[in-house]
Amino acid sequence: MTDPIRPTDDQARGLARRLMADARFTSLGVVQPGGLPLVTRAGFGLSPAGAPMVFISSLAAHTQALRQNPACSMLIGEPGGKGDPLTHPRLSLFGRAAFTGPGEQGHAEMAASYLRGHPKAKLYIAFPDFAFALLQVEAAHLNGGFGKAFHLTPQDLGISG
Repeated sequence: MTDPIRPTDDQARGLARRLMADARFTSLGVVQPGGLPLVTRAGFGLSPAGAPMVFISSLAAHTQALRQNPACSMLIGEPGGKGDPLTHPRLSLFGRAAFTGPGEQGHAEMAASYLRGHPKAKLYIAFPDFAFALLQVEAAHLNGGFGKAFHLTPQDLGISG
């Protein structure tokens, strides 16, 4: 069998970056205490530096799991209205979450960035139990449709250090 992963090119990089820029939510995968995975939906945005982030409450099971084990993944990209859902592009991001809460350095800038895509979050953006979990991306996998798979680095995604 031949390797299904194609060499990463500018077209793949551009598609991955567009998926991130357009995403308003993500499927967030975490590891719960005891080792069982949990997948949930979370509001998604990009930090001012272009890094993926979610806005989550400390009351949620996924947040508690992330605080104990920051390893996580995110899936972004929604199927279009027509056709086979497996033909639509999607991006999986892998890394570790780092939290920034109200009053901490960078929170105000993250909040301003997040509110541009989620204006209704203005109602709870300052709640003390909510924080941003910034994904420190270690790797990514782009599935651009059948036969269009790519491995990407943070640099491919336009995320610096």
